[in-house]
Amino acid sequence: MSISQLYCREITDENGALTDINLDYPDDFNFGYDVVDLQAEKEPEKRALVWCDTEGEEHIFTFSDIKKYSNKMANVFLSQGIKKGSRVMLVLKRHYEYWFAVVALHKIGALAIPASHMLTVNDFVYRINTAKVDAIVCTPKNEIPDKIKEAVSKSGISVKLWCVQSDTDGFDNLTEQTENAGEELKRIPTLATDEMLMYFTSGTTGYPKGVIHDYAYPLAHIITARYWQQTEDNGLHLTLAETGWAKASWGKIYGQWLTGCAVMVYDFDNFEPRQLINIINRYHVTSFCAPPTVYRYLVRKGIPEMPTLKHASTAGEMLAPDVFRKFFEQTGLTLSEGYGQTETTLLIANFKGRKAHEGSLGIPSPFYNIELRNSKGEKAAPNEIGEVVIIPKENAPKTGIFCSYLDNEEQYKHVWRDGVYHTGDAAYIDENGVFYFHGRFDDIIKTGGFRVGPYEVENVLLEHPAVVECSVIGIPDTLRGQAIKAVIVLDRGYSPSGKLETDIKEFCNKKLAEYKWIRLVEFVKEMPKTISGKIIKPALR
Repeated sequence: MSISQLYCREITDENGALTDINLDYPDDFNFGYDVVDLQAEKEPEKRALVWCDTEGEEHIFTFSDIKKYSNKMANVFLSQGIKKGSRVMLVLKRHYEYWFAVVALHKIGALAIPASHMLTVNDFVYRINTAKVDAIVCTPKNEIPDKIKEAVSKSGISVKLWCVQSDTDGFDNLTEQTENAGEELKRIPTLATDEMLMYFTSGTTGYPKGVIHDYAYPLAHIITARYWQQTEDNGLHLTLAETGWAKASWGKIYGQWLTGCAVMVYDFDNFEPRQLINIINRYHVTSFCAPPTVYRYLVRKGIPEMPTLKHASTAGEMLAPDVFRKFFEQTGLTLSEGYGQTETTLLIANFKGRKAHEGSLGIPSPFYNIELRNSKGEKAAPNEIGEVVIIPKENAPKTGIFCSYLDNEEQYKHVWRDGVYHTGDAAYIDENGVFYFHGRFDDIIKTGGFRVGPYEVENVLLEHPAVVECSVIGIPDTLRGQAIKAVIVLDRGYSPSGKLETDIKEFCNKKLAEYKWIRLVEFVKEMPKTISGKIIKPALR
């Protein structure tokens, strides 16, 4: 029996599809004690984390190991004044120390703030000042310690600094201190409603917002893992995300450990498709999750056999239909799309036990009441574009939905206006109740009296062999209001030319309704992106 069954009741149909789920957890639920330590007590030698890097180093940690090292690290933190309510930033890439540190902070009752190593000095300054950070734990690599020291100096705030793995000027050596710390840790009282975890959003339309989740948040990821990623007890799941992003919480710790599945971590800097396949096969990975960009590279290179892989899922951007088809042709596996936000857990997906529809987000999670609302605030009809909203269930906690924006009650009230949570994302539903993504409302193009979601045009663009990456935007046009422009990064072997521009437009416009036609093309070497890798459309506009 997996630990998840202690805290939830799942109802499935004859195909194993989830039809309902109810959580039942104590008021003081804490993932560190009630999942990690409990699993260590029940099955101390059960695998929790399988880790390797590009240099050939490898470690396999059991739940007993995670309990031991998280306790030791918690004792280090406590000895240096970190306590319940403290705010600690973790900049640890894919280092295994992240799992010790984040579980330790959960046990203490401190607020963990994962952050990407790709942040600039100014990005760090903004986060340090905005979150009023008490401490930072970082990697010794990628010149991160120097960036953090400069950022702390510029912020003017006193911050405790730790670095892992080595002695670094200006930082305490957390690895050394952890080795010398005691293993015993008395349970520190926390509540399921306390603040546990904070991520900063990507900041595509403004400054990044601090999104805060409580201690019940991990439980909502049982569905993410078991019914979307299709993790299994004693399996091995690989999600590519770096620990600085919310996707790591979706795929690298909570739902996976709750369902008894070990987490595979490959610590790398530069993505190399062939090496990724080697990792999947060498360690017998059973389930895999990555953004569509990764699958696009894989199918273009040709995917060798992966005999242990049973399921593949994707999220984060739109999946082009040709990638969906080619991945199935090459592997026999159907790619399952999913949808959610930093502010939520998984909302809509192609779930276990149900047919995955090409190009669709799937159906709503039974954990939430989800509707599409049109511009009048009414429930959208089939094939009518509307906003994805969450309607709270009567007399039920909003488990899995963020509890606040950091120091921004006004914004929190705005997204919860009219008693529902507004995602700001546009979609439509077909006659079978299947959801299809249409784009951010901010990104929708209004041309000649029609509304065009950029993703539907981008999907067609990505079918052209010369296009490796693209973004579609609307630009001012005296005749149409807005004209559709495609900004394109070319694949290797292709060079910008008028002939190629014409070829791409003709290729796409034959497949698009006339009001969706691409009117202009611009070739660029790279896209402006947030540090999480999302294209910044306002910068293109």
